Amino acid sequence: MELPLVVGVDGSESSMRAVDWAADEAALRGVPLRLVYASLWERYEGAALADGLGRPSEQVIADDIVEAAARRAHRRHTDVKVSTDVLPEEPAPALLREGNEASALVLGSRGRGGLAELLLGSVSLAVAARAYCPVIVLRGSQVNRAGAAGHRRIVLAAGEEPDDPAAVRFAFAEARARGCAIEAVRAWRRPAHEALGHPLSFRGSARLHEERATETLEAALSGAPPDVELRRRVVEGPARKVLLDASATADLLVVGARRHPGHFGLQLGRVAHAMLHHSACPVAVVPHRG
Repeated sequence: MELPLVVGVDGSESSMRAVDWAADEAALRGVPLRLVYASLWERYEGAALADGLGRPSEQVIADDIVEAAARRAHRRHTDVKVSTDVLPEEPAPALLREGNEASALVLGSRGRGGLAELLLGSVSLAVAARAYCPVIVLRGSQVNRAGAAGHRRIVLAAGEEPDDPAAVRFAFAEARARGCAIEAVRAWRRPAHEALGHPLSFRGSARLHEERATETLEAALSGAPPDVELRRRVVEGPARKVLLDASATADLLVVGARRHPGHFGLQLGRVAHAMLHHSACPVAVVPHRG
């Protein structure tokens, strides 16, 4: 049985865009779609208070939200199986648990309390930094479509650790489903102290660092399947800037994240953290065990 694609919904425009994107993705993958609303509002505010003020309870609001999200997904892809659930829990723990039985989690970049599209919501950040399944956060202000993407390019961030190919496998599966190319990017920099030496030594050092970056990239792609167009790019510069620039013309940016079992803090590298906050396209954080 195929694991579902799980979407966290809360009625915000950001989460509804996530429903659209996830419906496209579910159709591409041939998997079910599960829409989840999680909140402990009644614990904090009280159902009696809502009744006393003549307002609908959070349960009614939640049911309306997931039903509207389900109708939206059905209109987009009538052949995708859609299920819904309303969970009386804090959103982040609920979604993390849902991720244990999901092919991936899809989240908007901001919730109902968001003040700016440029900032990442706390729930999305917490889930992306802890989940043991891929987490896709819908960055970018454009209308994102998983199936009819405009750039037809997935950017894969090649890190220092080629020993775990989870992000590579995920990127190639996405490219195969979409019929698009992958651009694998490895950024490199010279240490600041090397810039103070002789010009010839400086150029030799640059070549050495570039060669090492190329070797790292090739090692990361050693298991790449032959049926997807692959472009390799080794670029001098800070990884965050290089990848953010690449995201401007990509349909999806894929980054890896190491997970340490038993560790309960945020497990997200600086590069992945920056992409989640500032990428111009959706970001997929693919975990691997450290």
